[in-house]
Amino acid sequence: MPGLTHWLLFTAGLAALVAAGVLILRSQRVGLGALPWIAVLRAAVQLAVVALLMRGVLEWWWALAAFLLLMLVTAGFTGAGRASGLPRGRAAALLGISAGAVISVGAIVGLGLVERSSQELVAIAGILIGNAMTASTLSLRRLASLLRDRHGEVEAWLALGATPTQSTAELRREAIRESLIPNLDQTRSTGLVTLPGAFVGALFGGASPLEAAAFQLVVLVGIFLGQSVTASLATWWAAGSPLLPAPDGASGA
Repeated sequence: MPGLTHWLLFTAGLAALVAAGVLILRSQRVGLGALPWIAVLRAAVQLAVVALLMRGVLEWWWALAAFLLLMLVTAGFTGAGRASGLPRGRAAALLGISAGAVISVGAIVGLGLVERSSQELVAIAGILIGNAMTASTLSLRRLASLLRDRHGEVEAWLALGATPTQSTAELRREAIRESLIPNLDQTRSTGLVTLPGAFVGALFGGASPLEAAAFQLVVLVGIFLGQSVTASLATWWAAGSPLLPAPDGASGA
């Protein structure tokens, strides 16, 4: 087991990497304040707690269910915080993330695409919940930006008698499309440009290259399904609000 010296060097190495990233951003006048340090520290604490709890999570079904629920709730509230500037944004994020994660994980397990073991369920759920949160953030932030930029266009449709959902339909489509592009780019470049974490993790876990490739493919397809559900539901719910974000340049925008 690694000793104290190993962990001190490990910590110093991580700190150096974060510091380098912060300095690069500062050179470009991109100010994130203490956010990178807080994010890494929080991740370290959370991963340490997860490592301590994982044995019980993998042995007892009730601990597994509680752990998955905790991940889902945390993702929901994190996504809700990112969508707070959009009317109905918080509720939209919670709805989209919950539905996207539950449907994608349920479909994969229900179709028998992964083994129904605690290890594989934790792995697949963690990945899909995290990506549902990403889709919620990307789609809702893009929708909010479009609503501000094209505020007059939406108001014109409303004045003609269109419902809020009808008047924002084109904006929703663009927001959904852009939220899916990063994962689709990764999917089509997998194996040529990148070796994703699920593939590498499965190899390290003792799976054959073919089994690891199959697991990674399940993950990528599951992410696509989950993000599609998340972005569609989240933007649909947010777009149904009779209120619009203040246009750029307006007071309080």
